[in-house]
Amino acid sequence: MRKILLVFVFIISNAAFSADDPVTGLKIAPGWELIRMHCGACHSYKLVTSQRADREGWHDMIKWMQQTQNLWEFDPVIENQILDYLSKTYSSRENLRRQPIIDSLMPIE
Repeated sequence: MRKILLVFVFIISNAAFSADDPVTGLKIAPGWELIRMHCGACHSYKLVTSQRADREGWHDMIKWMQQTQNLWEFDPVIENQILDYLSKTYSSRENLRRQPIIDSLMPIE
């Protein structure tokens, strides 16, 4: 009985400290359930987890989806919680694009 209890505690503790939800792949943090509920209704969670943006960028994406993709309007409190989660969990990384070519290397017109 004691061994069964220890195994059960181990399984529960592993699940509790898991960084990603095994079903959606979303990072488990405050607000992740909102993303699961609202974003997964229309597209793959991979689309969410592959994106990176600051709060303004995520806000722009939401507004674009509302204007062009029939995403429903959110209650302001819910929208703030969604933006908090996305901007903290899937924030901008360093700019991975190359720097612009300097003028001296550009072709002469």
